[in-house]
Amino acid sequence: MTLLNPGTPVARPAAIAAERHLYIGVADIVEAQPGQVLPTEAHVRELVDFAGAWDRAEPLLIHCYAGVSRSTAAAFIAACALAPERDEGEIARALRAASPTATPNARLVAIADAALARGGRMKEAIAAIGRGEECFEGEPFALALA
Repeated sequence: MTLLNPGTPVARPAAIAAERHLYIGVADIVEAQPGQVLPTEAHVRELVDFAGAWDRAEPLLIHCYAGVSRSTAAAFIAACALAPERDEGEIARALRAASPTATPNARLVAIADAALARGGRMKEAIAAIGRGEECFEGEPFALALA
């Protein structure tokens, strides 16, 4: 799963079939800005649907430009969608433990919170872990679903 500005070229490895790769073209913004693509409900629905279709036979790789905001939001959203019984705060704390730099995109999280009928708990959970450590780019990490 790739979350990058629209039109950013991505060379999908040949070992990954096209139908196993989702490219979501969104800017890392939380409010509309001229010339930028603001994350929408349609983007979040694509993300949730793609995660839901994942067979879990192999890890799901999620990346963005720096590995700090869009991809960490997508990982949090996927974990919430795939484990609806799991506490949002627990998932957010696991995200923080796995990635000290994670600063999930608040707009993506808010849209997913509404789409997944989480009643504001996803937004609250991400607010509770706060902004991640300053960095140029995040380190790769794994987020367990259970």
